Amino acid sequence: MTPENRSAYWRSNLRLVGLCLLIWFICSYVFGILLVEQLNTMRIGGIKLGFWFAQQGSIYVFVALIFFYAWRMNKIDKKYDVHEE
Repeated sequence: MTPENRSAYWRSNLRLVGLCLLIWFICSYVFGILLVEQLNTMRIGGIKLGFWFAQQGSIYVFVALIFFYAWRMNKIDKKYDVHEE
């Protein structure tokens, strides 16, 4: 792998990690703490939405992000020809 490809691969990886962390931060901290009162005016299945994000939503989003990261990293690995065979 050339140094340019190595740098591009690493930038793609860091961009993906940053995106995943941003989404998780928004779901867990912003929705679960900062906007909890505004979100509590809405309900999901009888449960206040702010409470749901604080207790369960951020965990569900985290698990979904794990699968998204693995799927997207496989595509990036194939793009830069560093995938496992």
